[in-house]
Amino acid sequence: MKHQITINGLQELKASAKAFLEAIGNASLIAFYAPMGAGKTTFITAVCKALGVEEDAISSPTFAIVNEYRMRSGEPLFHFDFYRIEHLEEALDIGLYDYLDSGALCLMEWPENIEGLLPEETLKVQIRVNPDQSRTLSWED
Repeated sequence: MKHQITINGLQELKASAKAFLEAIGNASLIAFYAPMGAGKTTFITAVCKALGVEEDAISSPTFAIVNEYRMRSGEPLFHFDFYRIEHLEEALDIGLYDYLDSGALCLMEWPENIEGLLPEETLKVQIRVNPDQSRTLSWED
C-alpha cells in the first residue's frame, strides 16, 4: 500500500509526525531518503518528540553516526546519520547489526550509503521538496 504525508510548514510537523507513527504501525527500521536540506533531521526530531524523547537530548548524529535516545516508554530509540560513511565496513564497525537486530526503533538518515546492509524489512521513506517548499513523505508497505 502506498502512503503519503504532505507537510506544508513547520507548524504541521507535530501532527505530521504523529500521523506518520500511526501509519507505519510496527515498523522499526525506517530509512529516510532525501537530498541535503530536505528536512530529514527536522522530521526525525519531530518523530522523537512525539515519542516522548526530551527535546534537548535530540541532535544530529552526523559525527557520532548514532545517537541513542529514550522514549516516554523507557525503550531505546536509535538515530543514525550515515552521511560520513564511505565504506560499508565503517557501518559494521559501529555494530550496525546489533542496533538493527535489537528490536528498537531505528531512524536512519543517508541510508543510501549503507544500502547493501539494510535488511529487507526496512521501511524506505522518500522526502521530496515541492516547488512551494512543502515536503512530501512517501513510502510503500
